[in-house]
Amino acid sequence: MTRTLADVIAGLDAAYPPALAESWDSVGLVCGDPSEPVHRVVVCVDVTDDVVDHAVEIGADLVLAHHPLLMRGVDTVSAATPKGRIVHRLIRAGCALFTAHTNADKARPGVNDALAAALGLLDTRPLDPEPAPTLDKWVVMVPEGNVDQVSEAMFAAGAGAVGDYRDCRWGVVGTGQFRPVDGASPAIGGVGELTHVDEERLETVAPRRARSAVLAALRAAHPYEEPAFDVFEQAAVDGDLGLGRIGRLPAAMTLAEFVSHVGDSLPSAAWPVRAAGDPDTVVETVAVCGGAGDSLIGAATAARVDAYVTGDLRHHVVDEATRAGAPALVDAGHWATEFPWCASAADLLTELGCDAAVHTPPTDPFTVVAQPTGARP
Repeated sequence: MTRTLADVIAGLDAAYPPALAESWDSVGLVCGDPSEPVHRVVVCVDVTDDVVDHAVEIGADLVLAHHPLLMRGVDTVSAATPKGRIVHRLIRAGCALFTAHTNADKARPGVNDALAAALGLLDTRPLDPEPAPTLDKWVVMVPEGNVDQVSEAMFAAGAGAVGDYRDCRWGVVGTGQFRPVDGASPAIGGVGELTHVDEERLETVAPRRARSAVLAALRAAHPYEEPAFDVFEQAAVDGDLGLGRIGRLPAAMTLAEFVSHVGDSLPSAAWPVRAAGDPDTVVETVAVCGGAGDSLIGAATAARVDAYVTGDLRHHVVDEATRAGAPALVDAGHWATEFPWCASAADLLTELGCDAAVHTPPTDPFTVVAQPTGARP
């Protein structure tokens, strides 16, 4: 079966929903024709000239990148500009470009799950969780013989979804009582008569945005002239998606040992892993955030983890955070903390029917470090 770019995009959007992306971010299709077939894909962190060289050389139909090529303030893709040149080269080669950035950071499995897995962390959860979708709890009193018709109508209007499950409801049977008065047209009983009916207390949930549609469906399907129902707004709770991850090591180790473990577990960049903290500190609980994560130092501190692994840590930020009681802070580099995702993204593309390969040479822009030349005075 020929798989089109549109098919691949649908699979990528399902794994890394665009709605998860930060408002400032730029994700999705950068260039390419959704109707064109896709067979071979290159996965990378950064879209560099070397990546494009490789993609063109192997005849790739798509490059899946983590970092957006085009972000803020772009008003031209002229081939006279560095980024425009890359876009032109890709288009001429018939190779599309797709970006999954902060949506892939927050998704599960995503960038931070791959980083946590590379470090061997167990029982992970988001460091900065996204709120779970806001739901209404619906409680409707329905005659026993009409429960299916009412619930099915509400389901069709958007109710009854819990995670990957649909048509969810709960019920218990009780006795309903009412007395119709003048002006009523009761479906059961008569005006002035005290009526008792075996009813089911039907409970289900629905997105808050679907409230009007669910109510209309309930009223249309319910046999009563005046259905009895309640709608409760559920309290906000943290979801299972979000930035960063918190987990635990299989066995505790000192910070010095942990820094060596991080260096051994992540791909090698030109510059080494570094940390701020007491080398003898015991590390067992760890927070991670791929890329530049100093904005989540506060969240890691509040979570009372022993160490926080991220990239692009700055001198004054680390100094102030350490004074304020932050955990040990480990800077493993921007590219190195995001690169593990490439393998999991390639696995996803393989499941989607593509021949996917990871661009393994580092795209970290820092490529040269000082080499010791002897003791200094």
